[in-house]
Amino acid sequence: MKKPKEKTPALKLDLINGTTWDIEKQEPENFTMMIFYRGLHCPVCKKYLEELQTKIEDFRSKGVNVVAVSMDTEKRATITTEKWDIESIPLAYGMSEEKAREWGLFISHAIKDAEPDVFSEPALFLINKDTTIYSASIQTMPFARPGFDDLLKSIDFVLKEDYPARGGK
Repeated sequence: MKKPKEKTPALKLDLINGTTWDIEKQEPENFTMMIFYRGLHCPVCKKYLEELQTKIEDFRSKGVNVVAVSMDTEKRATITTEKWDIESIPLAYGMSEEKAREWGLFISHAIKDAEPDVFSEPALFLINKDTTIYSASIQTMPFARPGFDDLLKSIDFVLKEDYPARGGK
């Protein structure tokens, strides 16, 4: 399990817009927020990312770079961008199961035809400018994800109070 203050695992993935996203090349003013989502098959993920779409500028104004990541194929990720209202969210695809496990994500196997054979369960990480983990919320199910309004308020507090990462021991 990765802990706060530890360096993140390397992660370099293609984005649906034809570019590449690399954790090592992020230069946020304050944080990089990584949202690992289950994939196209997940209606809870759709709702969550569409809510993020309405708040993406709020995160950017606080110096937070955002990316959404899944194990979906390029084809499934393309369909996601066509069917979901998430046009301002960088969407990375093709994460391997090995890489998902390296990040400490829980792995599930399909129980319905619409699901891919293997996919990661959701998580949200705030990553410091030096690519160490500031905070992590890792789920075993699609439910109970951090609320974006709460995150925005928390980021304000963290920046104002210079609040350190906790839980690293």
